[in-house]
Amino acid sequence: MSRFAPVALTVASALLVLTACGGVQGTPGGSGVRDPYFPKAGNGGYDVTHYALDLAYDPDDGHLSGTAEITARADKDLSAFDLDLQGMDVERVTVEGEQARWSRNGQELVVRPHDDLDRGETFRLTVRYSGTPQTVTDPDGSEEGWLPTADGALALGEPTGSMAWFPGNHHPSDKASYDISVTVPDDLEVVSNGELADRTSDDGRTTFHWRAAEPMASHVAALAIGDYDIRRSTVSAAGNSKLPVYTAVTPGQDEASRDVLAELPEIIEWAETNFGPYPFASTGAIVAEEGDAAYALETQNRPVFPGAPDTDLLVHELAHQWFGNSVTPKSWRDMWLNEGFATYAEWLWEEDHGGDSAQETFDALYDHGEDDHEDLWSFPPAKPTSAAHISDNPVYQRGAMVIHKIRQTVGDDTFYDIVQGWAADHRHGNADTGDFTAYVEEKAPDEEFTSVWEDWLYGDGKPDHP
Repeated sequence: MSRFAPVALTVASALLVLTACGGVQGTPGGSGVRDPYFPKAGNGGYDVTHYALDLAYDPDDGHLSGTAEITARADKDLSAFDLDLQGMDVERVTVEGEQARWSRNGQELVVRPHDDLDRGETFRLTVRYSGTPQTVTDPDGSEEGWLPTADGALALGEPTGSMAWFPGNHHPSDKASYDISVTVPDDLEVVSNGELADRTSDDGRTTFHWRAAEPMASHVAALAIGDYDIRRSTVSAAGNSKLPVYTAVTPGQDEASRDVLAELPEIIEWAETNFGPYPFASTGAIVAEEGDAAYALETQNRPVFPGAPDTDLLVHELAHQWFGNSVTPKSWRDMWLNEGFATYAEWLWEEDHGGDSAQETFDALYDHGEDDHEDLWSFPPAKPTSAAHISDNPVYQRGAMVIHKIRQTVGDDTFYDIVQGWAADHRHGNADTGDFTAYVEEKAPDEEFTSVWEDWLYGDGKPDHP
């Protein structure tokens, strides 16, 4: 007998044992999904299906404590995976009830479960954390994340700020349902996404439980904590004759916002006529104080406004419920699909309510756009030059001009078929610019779109002909 035979038998036996124990070895999931503008945003290897957040906030000292229970599905065999979390102190991490090892690397929370996760496996991850949540400064200089206010806080997330207040897969390509419970002192209100499922008080503190059942990207998750006046009503909508309307208005903006918020039912009815059925189970608005944030945001179900909006701004943010929130971009390169449609909604509203026609608005921009929007032709809508410019005028105004060029090309009947079909076919999903151009060409196969795409959507500089 060879002296090496026993070694061979030992190796073979070890392989059998490994195989019997599920011997396929996982690999790390990856930090980031290689977004062209935010390469560290999101994470590879898994898909989140649900977030259950249990938070407590004390405005006096700015302290937030939280437990995030995340349900996800492994897209590959995983030995480790990342979550996005900016700041905050992590106290404990478990995967499937087993304590997991973890480490921090900038905004990455790297989790190493006790046992590898198999591809296709659904698992539950729990992260307990606390601290003072950070305000995040975007590449364009604007602030998001956790924004302290005089009596509470605003939490806004576009594009990456949600990682300041809960760990997650913070990229628009990974949408999930949410349960968000927040405990605050009794004299404060908490408003979030979806519908208010429960409200309980005990020992001077109140817990608000909000539930968003429809898929939601984390950048349109929101929290508003403060002294808000709450109003509940309903509006007639397709498929839901009593669509709940939930508005929260800070007392200082009550009078200034009353008339414009009264237009919300009419705007929803008008938008359904143009874009198809409203895609969520409730609607509304949050009106914070001027200065609480530097911009309005299309947070899902109820957009946030720093001060009373005008009608055009309310139309814009409500249009995002279809374009941006229900149909969500696959990457931040596709942001023009959000903003171009929402801006064009403003044009259509003006056209239908005694203002300039969309054609007149388009012509004025083409002829004099440099006067009011000096950067209008600085880059094409589908190719922002950097992360600092994804919210610049070419994405909004020139994006709307692309939508109008499609309308010019196909005529009104086919145009509205395209708009409503796009919103319906991609409802609660993700899509990119290539998906959109292919959809338009499929719905209008006899039309020529070369100039629309090459000159208006992707072309540099001002097109030669309007």
